[in-house]
Amino acid sequence: MSTETTRWLLDGDPAVRWQVERDLLRAPDAVWQATRARVATEGFGAALLAKQDADGQWAGGAHFPAGFFETGGPAEPDQPWVATSWSLNQLREWGVDAAALGDTAERLDRNCRWEYDDMPFWGGEVDVCINAFTLANGAWLGADVSRLVAWFPEHRLADGGWNCEAEEGDSVRSSFHSTLNAVRGMLSYERYTGDTSLREARHSGEEYLLRRRLLYRESTGERVGDFVDHFVYPPRYRYSALTALDHFREAAVVDGIPPDERIADAVELVRSARQPDGTWLQGAPLRGRTWFDVDAPEGEPSRWLTLIGARVLAWADRG
Repeated sequence: MSTETTRWLLDGDPAVRWQVERDLLRAPDAVWQATRARVATEGFGAALLAKQDADGQWAGGAHFPAGFFETGGPAEPDQPWVATSWSLNQLREWGVDAAALGDTAERLDRNCRWEYDDMPFWGGEVDVCINAFTLANGAWLGADVSRLVAWFPEHRLADGGWNCEAEEGDSVRSSFHSTLNAVRGMLSYERYTGDTSLREARHSGEEYLLRRRLLYRESTGERVGDFVDHFVYPPRYRYSALTALDHFREAAVVDGIPPDERIADAVELVRSARQPDGTWLQGAPLRGRTWFDVDAPEGEPSRWLTLIGARVLAWADRG
């Protein structure tokens, strides 16, 4: 990566900068930790914390903003990305210290219920992706997520992964999207708590993806869908080869293992999307209401994708 591109990355929001310092520049811990501490008081992190309601929620709802279903159907054509679960995901992934959220876990326990069956927030509901987000966010904030720790092994499918549609009886096969969200949630839980009780379930989901080399249908060997090379930030819930590789990079660090050889095709897919100047371009953003923009418009160089792409290739190439 050129010096110019590195400087461009470092000129970004503190949420990007501290990860560039840690993952690409290998800066001393004190350097990137000082930058990370700024996320709660500057830029994206501070702006999103300022949107929090007094009752601990964002936009007055768990997964959807208040009033979204009051008319008997969705009040907006697309999924809004402003409610509590989405906002917590962003703050956690940006590196905001849990202490900056104060008693948020307790306020959500008192005041926030899922739109599905009015279920308590930290107990999760029936959707795999929502439960994965909640497992990770609860572990980060110190909430009781013991119901979800039991839920993931119990709802694993026979092929080793998970599928949001399985709870409605619509599928007995796992999904790339659901399985990646599940293993990401379980990895975050292990990192925040030190509890390894979900490791076997996580490895099962990871093996589901690795058997498919992160890209292909196991039955036919065909590319699973156009989403695998749709690189966009934020990815929200969507699978891509880039997001999957970033998970496997982090999991390899936690598990103390080298990269699996089966990621090779996905690595080359990510490498082929890198521009001559070392950047990656923003894909088409997922439609829906947001609090504010956190990355470049479609077709322009993305600091977030460049950070993630560069650290994935550095890890894979070292391995």
